[in-house]
Amino acid sequence: MFCSTSTHARLVLFIHSKIVAVITLANSKGSPKTQKPKVVDGRRLRSERSRQAMIDATLELMEEGVLIPTAQLISERAGVGIRSFFRHFADMESLFIEIDQQTRESSEALFIGGDREGTTEKRILHAVERRADGYEDQKNTILCVAALSWKHSFLRENYAHYQRALRKDLDDWLPELKKLPRARREAIDALASFEMWHRLRSHQGLGKKQAIKIVVEMISEAMAAS
Repeated sequence: MFCSTSTHARLVLFIHSKIVAVITLANSKGSPKTQKPKVVDGRRLRSERSRQAMIDATLELMEEGVLIPTAQLISERAGVGIRSFFRHFADMESLFIEIDQQTRESSEALFIGGDREGTTEKRILHAVERRADGYEDQKNTILCVAALSWKHSFLRENYAHYQRALRKDLDDWLPELKKLPRARREAIDALASFEMWHRLRSHQGLGKKQAIKIVVEMISEAMAAS
């Protein structure tokens, strides 16, 4: 059966429209969608940069030995006004909380890890060496915390948190400690502390290797005592 001329024309137009629709759909899928350009909030970016500059300035001052950095000193180092400081931080404690959030992971990484296999003597040596490296790196930060703890509850609580973590870490290095009498266990914790390390290095003027040797010998003797 043959179609009439008009019917044939309508059929051709229908097929043509379908082909065009398929081609249009394929092209739309293949080409990326036009995205609206993101609007950059300049004031927000400047505010974030200023905030981070003050955090970086505080860390720089502490590393240089400024153990009681003030809002004024921090603002001057960061190149911002004192009003800008208090727009970002309600007080110094708020700043310290922010710094802890940014640096906790890297600070803790200085003390965790290390070769924890081998004899008791080797593990004592490796534990002391690991702590020595961490204490040397964090010396001024720890001294800053000690200098300001009387004023800021966050620093006191945070320091106590790190002390508990270090004690637990020493037990991981030396499981033998759990079998010792409590007095000896407490003495070993003191021997492995930053306070002991700082005294040997800063107050008694000993070199790093010499200080490590002394702490290793004292812990070994305390563990071996009957």
